Formats: sequence, C-alpha cells, structure tokens
Amino acid sequence: MQRTLIWDIPTRLFHWTLAISFGLAWLTAESDRWLPVHVFLGYLMLGLVGFRVAWGFVGSHFSRFASFWFGPKQALTYLKDIAGGHAARHVGHNPTGSVAIYLLLALTVAAGVTGILTLGGDERQGLAAGWLSFSQGKLLKNLHEMAATLMLVVVLGHITGVLVESVIHRENLARAMLTGFKLAAANTPKTLARGWIGAALLLAMLGFAGWWFKYALEQKIDTQAWHVASHTGAVQAPHVKFVGKVLPDNARWREECGSCHAAFYPALLPARSWQKMMDEQSRHFGTDLGLDPASSAAVLKFMVDNAADAQQTEAGFKIDQSVAKNEIPQRITGTAYWIRKHRDIAAADWANPQVLSNNNCPACHSDADAGTFEDGAMQIPKK
Repeated sequence: MQRTLIWDIPTRLFHWTLAISFGLAWLTAESDRWLPVHVFLGYLMLGLVGFRVAWGFVGSHFSRFASFWFGPKQALTYLKDIAGGHAARHVGHNPTGSVAIYLLLALTVAAGVTGILTLGGDERQGLAAGWLSFSQGKLLKNLHEMAATLMLVVVLGHITGVLVESVIHRENLARAMLTGFKLAAANTPKTLARGWIGAALLLAMLGFAGWWFKYALEQKIDTQAWHVASHTGAVQAPHVKFVGKVLPDNARWREECGSCHAAFYPALLPARSWQKMMDEQSRHFGTDLGLDPASSAAVLKFMVDNAADAQQTEAGFKIDQSVAKNEIPQRITGTAYWIRKHRDIAAADWANPQVLSNNNCPACHSDADAGTFEDGAMQIPKK
C-alpha cells in the first residue's frame, strides 16, 4: 500500500463547491433579501452538474462513471455489509456512495429546473419569466422545495456514510477528498492532477459570479443594502434587487388618489373592494372624495382592470389568495397576506420617523410607486 492520488483537482473542486453552494442555497432559500444570491447559486449548481456529467466520461479513472457504475442491489448489499462491520474497502466510490452521487446529480437538476420555473412563475424573473401563471409557479415552488428537501436527506445520508466508513476502514475519507490522496496498491490506476482543468473551472465560476452580480447591479433602479452581521456590527454591502415589470398607469387615478396619500396600486386589493370604495366615496374614511362622474368612472375602471384579481404581480396574487371570496376588505393592511408578511416587524421599526405608519409603503418598498412590490426591493430603513 502506498500513498496514491485518487481524486483529481477538478473532481475535488466540483465536490466541495457543490457542497458549499447547496448549503448556502439552503440558508438563503427563505430570505427575500438574499434571493439574487440564492438564484446565482442555483445556476452555479446546474453548471457544476453539467461539468460533472462530462467529466464522468473524460475525467480520471476514479472520476469516470464506469468506475462506480453500481446498481441498487449492489448498494443494498454493501449497506448490509457496512451494518455487519465487514464491508470491503473501495479505493474509489463504494456502491452505496455511488447511488448517493447519482441521486445528488439528479436532484440538483430537479431542484435547479423547478427553481428556474418557480422564479419565472412566482417572481416573473429569469429564463422562464412569463411562462407560467402565479398558480403554476406556486405548484413548481412546492416541487422545488420537495427536491431540495430530498437532496438534504441524501446529503445527510452521504455524510453519515462517510463517517461510518471512515471508522470501519480507519481512514479519513473527507480529508482524502480534500487532498486527493489515499493508500492504495501499487497497481492502482494512475490519476493525473489535471490542475489546468481545475483552474479553468475555477475561472469559469468566478467569471460567472462577476458577470451575474455586475449585470444585476447595472439593472438596479436605486441603491439598497444588505445588512450583514460581522464582529464590528452591521456592515453595508451592495444589494441586488430584481426589477418588476412595468405595470399599467393612469394619470387621473394617480392625481385623484395621490393627492391625499400615497397612490396604492390597485393590485393590492380585489376588484370588489375598489367597487365598494367608489360606491361609498361620499364617506371615504371620513371624507367625501367629491369626484365627478367622468373621473369616478375612469378611476374605477383602472382600479378594477388592475386589481388583485388580475394577478399581475406576486403581491397581488397572494393578496387575492388570502382574501375569502365573501370578504370585501377596504384596507390593504387588513388583508391576511399583508398581516402575515408584516407580523415580525418590530415596534421600533414602525416607530421609526422614516416610517411612522403602516400605510407608508414607500418607506420600505422602493418600488411602491410602481406597484410591483418586488421582494428584493424591500428594506426597512434604519435610524
């Protein structure tokens, strides 16, 4: 037995980059503010899988699929041998580990593709923008989360397997994937480091990251900020936000509704709410709007045509879904979706002089005037 290079540099770079990317993608999955990073990681993981599939045919001996082409039956047998404490040692991937690899590759593709479709349907962004309705996007989001959860289960199983086999065979498999070396017989097939391919892969990933965030930054309407924790406190870093589509506008509506308060875009309430509001305009929250018939008809038509029922925006769709069909809410802040989205905001933030009121949407939503209310365009101002 001698110290032998088993894992080439591209294989190791793929392994650890995919692992780190998945961990970060999982951590950023529920954060609106980190959505651009989450999406970047998804594209990166799909690209990594594409490389690994190609490398599985042209890479070094132990990186090729032919060297670990084991079936489910062999994997189960090996798992039983592991449980019995007498499993044979494999210099490359063992049968159970090989199944985990194939599952991870397949689930990465499943999570990536459903993620792209979710982004297109739920956020109206990315490669699939406009392909799906919000309802279809919601379904794809559930499938995306399911694929990610299954992937997490396989990852945890894989880590467990690595730890157990490391103990049984008395070798550090995780370290071997870092250094590339393991103890092997003298006649073990030779592995070349392939450092230049690893360097090319690394440069491609860095180039993609630079392009992604540079492009996204150039698409911003204004500057936002991520608040990143550090030992010195809150650190400001560039915040990349998605820009929503341009929604229909109406000068008369904006003039009449915006003369007393912020012009709340019609997508924030269902059509029946606007209809009732205009029917009762003589007692509009204690005041008489006093609109002439022509203005009243024009404003009402615009609001009904672009109400939450039309499902032009994610916020509109979710507000519409949260309101029972027999309800006719008159306050946006009274809808179940609005309450759910704002329930964790601290009292101190509401008391901030830049906010002061729960109907001061522009204080936190930089695209409130446009009516899109994109997740990434929201930031609570700090004192």
